[in-house]
Amino acid sequence: MGTLELDDKGVIVACAQCGQKNRLAFERVGDAVRCGRCKQEIAAPSEPIEIKTSADFDRLVAQSSLPVVVDYWAPWCGPCRMVAPELQKVASRQTGRALVVKVNTDELQDLGQRFGIRSIPTIAVFAGGKEVTRASGARPAPEIEKLIEQATQAVPR
Repeated sequence: MGTLELDDKGVIVACAQCGQKNRLAFERVGDAVRCGRCKQEIAAPSEPIEIKTSADFDRLVAQSSLPVVVDYWAPWCGPCRMVAPELQKVASRQTGRALVVKVNTDELQDLGQRFGIRSIPTIAVFAGGKEVTRASGARPAPEIEKLIEQATQAVPR
């Protein structure tokens, strides 16, 4: 975690070939994109994105063309640390189909309050700007992927 950043329009990723920073617009985050400098194809994010501000969270969830899997967590939480590698697997296996983001509820308490997070870890899936499903407690990657599948089937296209 940590090589991806957000700005007010999208996810900023560095090209693996030349290092140039490129923006993947939220509305097209799952689309094929080429580097502005070297024209190498840039893949959709394949690792969890750490959310730094509530405004970033709101923009991403509202505008993302992909379902957004949100991990509400805190650094002191043992089960949260146990689920982190599972979320890494999900992010990698769901590249181009879903985005995985991490919300530290100690730093962004307003998000925890707004969404009624009572226990951590809690995994929520947002699609079309709305929360579609959630589950509390540490879960293995296949169970998290099942939540994503159920959520995307529930959202009309």
